[in-house]
Order: sequence, then structure tokens, then C-alpha cells
Amino acid sequence: MADSRAVDFLRLDDLLSEEEILARETVRGFVSREFLPLLQTHVRQDGSFPMELVPRMAELGLFGTNLQGYGCAGMNNVAYGLVMQELERGDSGLRSFASVQGSLVMYPIHAYGSEAQKERWLPEMAAGRAVGCFGLTEPDFGSHVAGMRTKAERRGDAWVLNGTKRWITNGSIAKVAVVWAQTAEGVRGFLVETDRPGFEARDIKGKFSLRASITSELFLNDVEVPESSRLPEAKGLKAPLSCLTQARYGISWGAIGAAMACYDEALSYTKERIVDGGPLAGKQITQQKLVFMLTEITKMQLLALRLGRLKDEKKLEHAMVSMAKRNNVDLALQIAREARDLLGANGIVDDYCPMRHMVNLETVRTYEGTHDVHTLILGEHITGLRAI
Repeated sequence: MADSRAVDFLRLDDLLSEEEILARETVRGFVSREFLPLLQTHVRQDGSFPMELVPRMAELGLFGTNLQGYGCAGMNNVAYGLVMQELERGDSGLRSFASVQGSLVMYPIHAYGSEAQKERWLPEMAAGRAVGCFGLTEPDFGSHVAGMRTKAERRGDAWVLNGTKRWITNGSIAKVAVVWAQTAEGVRGFLVETDRPGFEARDIKGKFSLRASITSELFLNDVEVPESSRLPEAKGLKAPLSCLTQARYGISWGAIGAAMACYDEALSYTKERIVDGGPLAGKQITQQKLVFMLTEITKMQLLALRLGRLKDEKKLEHAMVSMAKRNNVDLALQIAREARDLLGANGIVDDYCPMRHMVNLETVRTYEGTHDVHTLILGEHITGLRAI
């Protein structure tokens, strides 16, 4: 499984700081030297993640990368995006692990938690000693978050939670779950330690996609947590949706990494593959496909870079993130399909990366807001009319 080279047709590195480039190159080296040699084994297993790499990921500051304090790396958002790009250049499962830990668990604690909750969990999670998961999606409610059926009932000084969450990354290995539930006062968030009586996580097997990732279903049966486990500043749907915005931002960068890996493998393969007396790369249709890939990757890079600068300037709007997530994931999937096509029969075996990235991106296109949902978010933003 070959390493891939950086794609920088418009010399966008000239727009990056030394710190941003260093972050990217450090993670690029980690992915190439430490992750990719292990990946094939885990992909061939069902729901297996290389947990032995978690301490190393923590050492590199990959958990809570763009959060300040509490042992977090405190990088700016462009550096964080480049980190997500390089992780997904390796595999969507690797980026998902870091994205869930940082954007969907550490971020809500950082943004909505009490000081005691921050001190309790953030240093442990930044150091990789505790893994978290994010319990929002349910068996019958994905895009329609407001329909969630998980309930939290106040009983004296405690809360009792009942419900089911599904498609939860890292669910069975998590030490703490951020669980969103309906209460008499609306949606609230709770930090549920997974060793609580009544809490159970079961892994979802048989996945064609995200095979190097652990995906679970969570069952909460009269799980009692103290009031101190409630995120005090998380009130209403705005809180979990803000977490999704953080994750979607990282995904918009991650998709670039997957597209880069596919493009580079297709370019290398077609230059070496001899067809009708010459390299496949010398054929008109091949060059047309490669030009499409390079052009779209460059446009994806420009979109993500502008998004990151706006985020650092605190000028980001959620609809902007929807545009980037929608566009970049869709184009990465198209690029993966074109790359698989150029590899011919070799494209279906796991010695090459396009087919793996292609099936992973089918999931990425669906989670954190489907392609069509982001279309409607943008549609409402530009028309002022809600079509959902």
C-alpha cells in the first residue's frame, strides 16, 4: 500500500504558516510510517481499529487538536484541518476516531461543560487514556434529530436515562459517552460513564464501509447519573448541532486527503501500466480523468482553506460548513470512483487504496448530515424558505 505525494498545483503552501505545514508533515509521516503498514490487517477484520496507536496519536496532539488548554494542542483551525486531511489520506476510520474524540466529545465538554467536567475528562482524553463516543443518532432518527426518543427523567438529585443510540463510532471502547436526550425542559446533554449499570454497547458487524473503525449500538436501560453529569450549558438542539458543525468542518478537510490518495495512486499506476505499447497515462481518456481529479482537488483545497481562515477569524457560519462538507465529500467520492476505474481489475483488491476510500466515502457522504440534507440547509440559507 504505497504512500502518496502531496497535491499542490496552485502552490497553496505559500499561504500556510510554518506551524501549519509542520503539523501536516508530522501527521503525514505518522500515517505513512506507522498507520498504513497496519491498515490492511484491520481492514480485513470486521470493526477493528489499531488501538496500539492511540498513545502515539495523543503524543502528536491529535485529540482536541484545535482546543485550548487542558492538555490540548491548541492549533489553529487550518492546522487542525490539515491534520484531518492527512489522517483521512490514511483512512476514514482513522480520521473518524480522532474527529469523534475531539469534535464530538471533547468539544461539547469544552464548550458546554462545568469546570469540574473539563478538569475530569479533557486531560484524560487529550492524553488518550480515555476514549469517548457521541450518542445522538438513533435507529429511527438520523437526519431528523428532533425526533429522538431517548429520555432523561429527573429523579431527586439524579437523572435516569432510557433509549437506544445507533451508528456510534467507538461505542464499545468508550469510557464516557456524550448522550443527548429529551427532558421535560427540552434536549439536554449528559456525560455517561459506560460502566454504569444499565449501559450496554454492542458492535455492529458486517460493514462493507469503515471497516477499520468500531461502530456500535448503545442501549440505556434505567441508567442513573448524577446531576453533576449533565452538561450545564447545553440547552436545546443547538448544542448537539454545534458539535456536528465542528465535526463537519474536519470532514471537509478529510475528504481532500482521501481524494489525494486516490489521485496519486491512479497517476502512479497509469504511468507504469503499459497498454498498446505505451503507458496508460498517455491515453486521452486517462488524461481527461486525471485532469478532472487534479482540478477538483485544487478547488476543494481552496474551499477548505478559506473556511479555515474564516473559522479562525470567528466569522464562520454553519451553512458555509454545509457547502464544504457537501462539495468535498461528493467530489472525493467521484475521484475515488474514477481512480478505481483507471486501475481496472486491480482496483478491486486492497493492495490499492481507491476501492477502500470509495466505500468509506459512501459512509462519509451519509454521516454528519447526508448530502441531500446539506443541500436543503444551503437551500434554506439562500432562499429563506425551509424545505425540510
